[in-house]
Amino acid sequence: MTASVKRLASVSLLSLALTSAAFAADEKLRTAAEQAQPAVIDSLHEMVMIESGSSDLDGLQKMADFTEARLKALGARTERRKTTRGTGADIVIGTFEGTGTKKLMLIAHMDTVYERGILVSQPYKIDGNRIYGPGIADDKGGIAVILHSLKILNDAGWRDYAKLTVSFNPDEEVGSIGSGEIIAGLADQHDVVLSCEPTTAAPIARNDSLLLGASGTATGVMEVKGKASHAGAAPQLGRNALIELAHQLLQTQDVAKSIPGTQLNWTTAKAGTVRNQIPELATAGADIRVTVPDGVQKLQAALDEKIKNRLIPDTDVTVKITAGRPPFIANDRGRALAKDGQAIYAEIDRKLDIAEMTGGATNAGFANRSGKAIVVESFGLAGWGYHARDEYIDTSSIVPRLYLMTRMLTELGKRK
Repeated sequence: MTASVKRLASVSLLSLALTSAAFAADEKLRTAAEQAQPAVIDSLHEMVMIESGSSDLDGLQKMADFTEARLKALGARTERRKTTRGTGADIVIGTFEGTGTKKLMLIAHMDTVYERGILVSQPYKIDGNRIYGPGIADDKGGIAVILHSLKILNDAGWRDYAKLTVSFNPDEEVGSIGSGEIIAGLADQHDVVLSCEPTTAAPIARNDSLLLGASGTATGVMEVKGKASHAGAAPQLGRNALIELAHQLLQTQDVAKSIPGTQLNWTTAKAGTVRNQIPELATAGADIRVTVPDGVQKLQAALDEKIKNRLIPDTDVTVKITAGRPPFIANDRGRALAKDGQAIYAEIDRKLDIAEMTGGATNAGFANRSGKAIVVESFGLAGWGYHARDEYIDTSSIVPRLYLMTRMLTELGKRK
């Protein structure tokens, strides 16, 4: 038999094995997932009632207490590390020692985008298959998937791993500014990282999915320095920084369209302090997304060239881009793992899509930065409305997502 024929036969056997697996659900795990659904809903309620916006230190510490207690109850050795920037809230890290060979890591985040008091206008509520609440999908649903999947496996006596690490960080929604390096360092110590951001619920999406790409982030700041003068008596003596800023925003608003893999949107602006003075200083901020390694550098160079064209003489204009979270682009090993997820979903007669890219940014970017670990995103619950009003999860996704996570972990544990 030639080498090419042998390879073809090997591929055919692998395809046959995956097809067979698609019709052989692990009934014990499926039953355990079904039985766990009420407890998952209870956990979601408890977490949603803890308001934990990214700037709410008290709420974040309560979430850290909650998750640490749950991990300890499962037998984990826990530690809490202070974030290096921002509020100084704790990262919760739980470690399990097993008897297998693989080093596995699960990540989710405890913070939300909502300010304290949000439960007054957006309360926890149940309406059919939807449960509403701030942060319930992004990302308290992801935390619930991790905690309850581990409980299912713990109850089954599963320890087929060398080390299993869980990381819950408190600042994902502000770019993981104080925890990103910790996440990246931990990920490099593991073979596989499963990140638990939500998947999009129906009818927005036709099917649940796993994600293979997410934008990196950067922050842009434009500053215009002009000259103050009396707005009524001598406006001609001033150099209006506000007008120059408006000119610069208009001429740079589409600059990213000529640079593949980048996106720029001016989102904030400030100028002047009093009505009767020509403003001498004006600033604007931009949300920047990148999916290519050199996107920040190319965008900076393009902006530097654009702002040379001034409307108001004798004004000084600068733009500075500060890189944030790196982009997440899964490698071939990540894609193969996502396809394994599709086979697992097929076992319970569900279809799982593979999403290539999102404009949102996730901690998978830090976990995947060095390329050492296999990283796949969106193992959380199906939901919608995150970062907006009426955020919800679809309860019909609870059992499939628990099954996906538990089956994926057990399969990973078998691999040498």
